[in-house]
Amino acid sequence: MNISTTSAPARTDGYGTDTPSAPPVTEGGARGLALGLTAGAVTWSVANFAYGFQPETEVGIKVTDLTGFAFQLGVLSLVQLQLRTRATGVSRKAVAMLKVERVLLSLAMVWSLVHGLVPAARDEVWLTVLDVFWPLSMLGMFVIGIKVAVAGRWRGAARLWPLVAESWAVVCIPVMGIFGPGIGDVVGATHLLVGYATLGLVIAARPALVMPRAGERVGRP
Repeated sequence: MNISTTSAPARTDGYGTDTPSAPPVTEGGARGLALGLTAGAVTWSVANFAYGFQPETEVGIKVTDLTGFAFQLGVLSLVQLQLRTRATGVSRKAVAMLKVERVLLSLAMVWSLVHGLVPAARDEVWLTVLDVFWPLSMLGMFVIGIKVAVAGRWRGAARLWPLVAESWAVVCIPVMGIFGPGIGDVVGATHLLVGYATLGLVIAARPALVMPRAGERVGRP
């Protein structure tokens, strides 16, 4: 019986033993994550057109909180896609920023659920602390949008549109502060459609724009 001692050739496709990784996201998978982003953004936008971002009725609070949670799920889908495709780059710092964003989003999502479903907890100090992660997570997405544009791993409209979408906090929060809830609500809800909802449609229509090029390194998710 012959036993070969010749080593298998190292793979150069980015998914072999040199740079171990999970299988890359497929175009179908990218499309599904992108449509999840669009659905969440449209849902929260509609709710905010109807009730505003700071509703005063219990129904309004519940609707905006729970649709906000749906939006956050959509953004989490976007972050997952960015992580799987290494949209911010392949360095440890570039990957870490996406993992930190997942934590910020997860904490903000806890706030959305509790604030919407447990009225008795709305004045609790710990929930007030969690509320901070809403704007922090949105500012984190803005930083990620800049990094995606600079890294250039996503191409075409998919490279620049994340920066448009993820400018939501830096555009809408000042508008709300300066012009009040009336104009702020319209600008915020409209920005969701122009930004995040459209970004999802861009990727869903042309998922190849976010797929790693042949031979491009991806690494572990």
